[in-house]
Amino acid sequence: MSQRSNRQLRDEEQLDESLTTSPTKDGEKLSQRLEHFTWAWYTFPMSTGGLALLLSPKNQPNTFPGLETIGKIVYIWDLVIFTLITCAITYRFIRNPALLRESLSHPSEGLFFATAFLSLASIIGGINLYGIPSCGPWLIVVYRVLFWMYFAVTFLVACGHYYLLFSSPALKIQDMTPAWDLPIFPFMLSGTIAAIGASNQPPSQAVPMIVAGLTAQGLGMIVSVIMYVMYVHRMIEWGFPGPKGRPAMFIAVGPPAFTSLALIGMANGFPETTTYFGTNGEATANMLRLLATMVAVFIWSLAFWFFCLALLSVLAVAKELTFHLNWWAFVFPNVGFTIATIKIGDMFQSTGIHWVGSAMTICIVATYLFVGVMHVRAVVTGQILSEGKDEDTYIMERDTKQREQHEVRQKEQNKGA
Repeated sequence: MSQRSNRQLRDEEQLDESLTTSPTKDGEKLSQRLEHFTWAWYTFPMSTGGLALLLSPKNQPNTFPGLETIGKIVYIWDLVIFTLITCAITYRFIRNPALLRESLSHPSEGLFFATAFLSLASIIGGINLYGIPSCGPWLIVVYRVLFWMYFAVTFLVACGHYYLLFSSPALKIQDMTPAWDLPIFPFMLSGTIAAIGASNQPPSQAVPMIVAGLTAQGLGMIVSVIMYVMYVHRMIEWGFPGPKGRPAMFIAVGPPAFTSLALIGMANGFPETTTYFGTNGEATANMLRLLATMVAVFIWSLAFWFFCLALLSVLAVAKELTFHLNWWAFVFPNVGFTIATIKIGDMFQSTGIHWVGSAMTICIVATYLFVGVMHVRAVVTGQILSEGKDEDTYIMERDTKQREQHEVRQKEQNKGA
């Protein structure tokens, strides 16, 4: 009888202990998972913001009542996601400040640092499409200020980030993927921001914005072409990336696609009240539109080729794919590809191209929803945000090596004793 009562007492004590300690364990588990919250998470708001830009009635040839409301909802959702992710990654680096430099200099995680600024580019672009019509002229000034701040900061990021990466001994040509383009992407998207907002600016402010945007877009496209040379060389010599890296191949679609839409947008935003090249403003604007359209079509073909190449490579290993955050490359680069297609249709006033653009938009929305569901599923099942599953696996390898070295030193000390 006494044995049974003692056993019941011990069971009750263990139950009480488990009930009191479980919240702490859950809290520790959450904090441990957040330690693997990498820069690649910004691909989520980056794609969400891109979708908001795509759904704007200004970028859609075939619209319906309520489309602008849907676009605003997606844009607000993007702001919420961006804020939450910024808080989470800030918590990671406050908890372990030494990881910040390691994350920036590493050739896998560090490449995705640029996606934070790409997310900001979508947010700034959304201000012009959704904010200015609702808030009034004061936001036009804010947009201009944000453009110049973004232009300056992203140029410094592009220079400094490539310096860190090129200084890393871990950077190998056989590991080259289109993700190497990412550090120049934010500065390049200064051209896209200029293309979106220049038409709302006063002529005296619009021209400098367009010139700066064209400068940024040109540098970004040229650096991307240099990277393409290494990328194609890598595929010729070592073949396609493994199944994990195949979705990132869609990143190569981005530079020519966004350059095409930026050129057309900046040409359309060029003020007709100015006089250049000895002609009136209207003639200059028409000349720029014609030149931009021809160049845009010329470059668009490169985006289409990279899209087909990436699609075939992904379909070839579709059964082997498991979710990684680079799956969001299915969305964002193709947003630029879709908008570029629609803008080319606008310039040629082609109904057929417009319907192709609308069909591509539907595919982008479906892809976004699919990747979003797979993202949530991966978090729940521990496919990501877990030790050894994310872009920070090098930290686990470093810790393992340090632990092994410590054990060796301990054994040597014990032998000496």
